[in-house]
Amino acid sequence: MTEIRVNRAPFLTVWAAVVARRLGYDQDEALTLGKAIAGVTAQAKGGRLGIYEPRPAAEQEKTAAKRTEMGAERVELMDRLVPCLRTEKGLRALEGTTPSDPDSVRLYLVSKFKDALPLVEGKLTALAACFEPSELDRQAMNLYVRMRPVVQSGEAGWGKAGTLDLEKIDALIAEQNPGGTP
Repeated sequence: MTEIRVNRAPFLTVWAAVVARRLGYDQDEALTLGKAIAGVTAQAKGGRLGIYEPRPAAEQEKTAAKRTEMGAERVELMDRLVPCLRTEKGLRALEGTTPSDPDSVRLYLVSKFKDALPLVEGKLTALAACFEPSELDRQAMNLYVRMRPVVQSGEAGWGKAGTLDLEKIDALIAEQNPGGTP
C-alpha cells in the first residue's frame, strides 16, 4: 500500500466532515464544519504550545457582535462549538464572519491527500458507520487521537506531516465489528 503522509489538520478536517455527514449534515455543510473543527482544534493546541496569542478582547467582541447581527448560531460537533450561518445554500461554518466555502475545503483536502483522498474518506466513512450517530459524536475526538498521523510531540511536530496508518483505521473498524471485515 502507498504511504500516505499528511499533516494532522487535513486529516482532522476529513474525519470531522465524515462525522458531520453521519450526523445528518449534507456534504457541503459537513466540509465547512470539518474545516472549522480542525481550525478550532489547531487554535487551542497552538495556544497551549505558545505558538498563537489570543486575539485582543476588543477584536473578539467585534467579531461576536457581527456574528450576532448576522444571525449566526453555534453548532456543537465533536465536543467543539462551531459558529455557523444558515445561508441559501445551507449551513456554513464561519471563518471570522465569512461563511466557509465548501469548494475551497474540497480543494484543500485534494491538495493534501492527492489520489488517496477517496481511500481515506472511504475507510473513515466505514468507521463512522460502526457507531450510532450520538455515540460517534461522543467518541469522535478519542477515535481521532487513536488514528491520527504520528508526528513528534509538542512544538517540534507542529505543522509537520506524519504517516497515516490505514491499518489503525481498519483495527478500529474491526474493534467495533468483531468477526466482520473492515
